[in-house]
Amino acid sequence: MEAQNPVSSAADWLTAFSPRRGLVNGHLQTIVGNFLPRAAFTLPFETDTVAVDPADGSRVLCHAHWQTGPDMHRRLTLLLVHGLEGSSDSQYIQGLTVRAWAAGCNVVRMNMRNCNDSEDLTPTLYHSGLSADVGAVVEHYTRRFNLERVALVGYSMGGNLVLKLAGEWGARAPLRAVATVCPVIDLAAGSDALHEPANRMYEWHFLRRLMRRYRRKAALFPAIYQADGFGPVRSLRQFDDKIVARYCGFRDADDYYYRVASARVVDRIATPALILRALDDPFVRLTPETRTTILANPRIHLVETAHGGHCAYLGIHPGDDIHWAESTVIRYLLQFAGQP
Repeated sequence: MEAQNPVSSAADWLTAFSPRRGLVNGHLQTIVGNFLPRAAFTLPFETDTVAVDPADGSRVLCHAHWQTGPDMHRRLTLLLVHGLEGSSDSQYIQGLTVRAWAAGCNVVRMNMRNCNDSEDLTPTLYHSGLSADVGAVVEHYTRRFNLERVALVGYSMGGNLVLKLAGEWGARAPLRAVATVCPVIDLAAGSDALHEPANRMYEWHFLRRLMRRYRRKAALFPAIYQADGFGPVRSLRQFDDKIVARYCGFRDADDYYYRVASARVVDRIATPALILRALDDPFVRLTPETRTTILANPRIHLVETAHGGHCAYLGIHPGDDIHWAESTVIRYLLQFAGQP
């Protein structure tokens, strides 16, 4: 494991990652990590629909867990953002919620637009550039509860969103820290990697879900979205070119990838930020130029491991401690954003 740019000389939060026996292959980590059963999620929560864009009335669905007591607003609040075609009910989001709650934190599980069966809450699609939605959720709960300390956590596509917001916000309160797991920072490189022969099963998985969601959207808003007539969509790049770019204000897929990539703003991140990535991640790529930019920012802590797959990180420890990335994220945030 290689740790770069320590934002503290004492990395008490960082332990070495050793993959579970038999799971040293990135594909195995990714697949097993997606299907490995977990304990039932039983934490109580409140549900909100948060306005994120007054221009078109868009709202997002959030599930919030608030600690009790008069000091609730002083406790660290974690805002969790899932990955592509995930939701607030994704296993990794629920697993991180349980850990953060046990540590005394408030937790908000945010759904991106349309996710978790919330297509009727917005006339728009969702995409990797909507970092302002994350900011709107932070501002909503900050106004409501007078929150003093907020940390952002993003997985994969959600990692791009929270890093992008951190770069756009700089040192703006109440943001104290950011943590990401396998963030898609360079979107073009990641999209092209998904189309490699070894990764086509992942690409088809995403495409099936994206097209199914798009058809639901077209049925709900037929005056906005064309149900067909755009030809075959056989890659993620084609989906982004024919659908996302067309309906979300981009010239084409390349324009979309360039304009929404957090790679363009990571140099402006001014709060402690963890970027956790596995070198055997099947389809998330980091360009040499972006890596150089990240290493030049002393506020970013880049941790690269030889193994871990995509958002899996199934380690050697038994029970729930198998999920090394979740434990690492919580320790990092408690150290750099403050104890609850």
